[in-house]
Amino acid sequence: MTMPNRVLYVVTCGTLAARDVGKLVDLAQEAGWTVCVIATPAALDFIDRAALAEQIGFPVRHAYKQPDAPDELPQADAVIVGGASFNTINKWANGISDTLALGIINEAIGLGLPIVVLPFLNSALAAHPAFQRSVAALREAGVTVLLGREVYEPQAPRTGPQVLPRYPWHAALKAVERRLREGRSGRFD
Repeated sequence: MTMPNRVLYVVTCGTLAARDVGKLVDLAQEAGWTVCVIATPAALDFIDRAALAEQIGFPVRHAYKQPDAPDELPQADAVIVGGASFNTINKWANGISDTLALGIINEAIGLGLPIVVLPFLNSALAAHPAFQRSVAALREAGVTVLLGREVYEPQAPRTGPQVLPRYPWHAALKAVERRLREGRSGRFD
């Protein structure tokens, strides 16, 4: 499904999946999206910012701009948080905006944008009660969390490199497109 003139923000976190965020960018661009990438500070250790900037045609944002500086990115129509970390999910669910990435995704909830989160974490972290509460809070806020047998199940500890080739980037894009087709944005539906 082509989405002409649609802008997708891809927020990536400090997980091994960030290395492959270009795969999601490719899929989204093939579907007609204009893509912008926003990285958490921890994600900077995993991504090639120059290669991603060349791929998307925009700088990869990771820090707040000065209030009087012009915006480098177009407004988002939808957001995917891909390679979402335990830390980002928990901070986000608690409304913490201490990074640009968190500020953008917190604001996206308030704007009612379609938001999909595709976690990347191990099963030990996923079993933590704070994570379970955070997932429930984000779902209650209207965020589509792709977590479960049908999409993504957290991997065993120390097996990230083995599961990364099967990481379901395509599922995140399909979920955003489905939400737009159904006219479903955030909690203000």
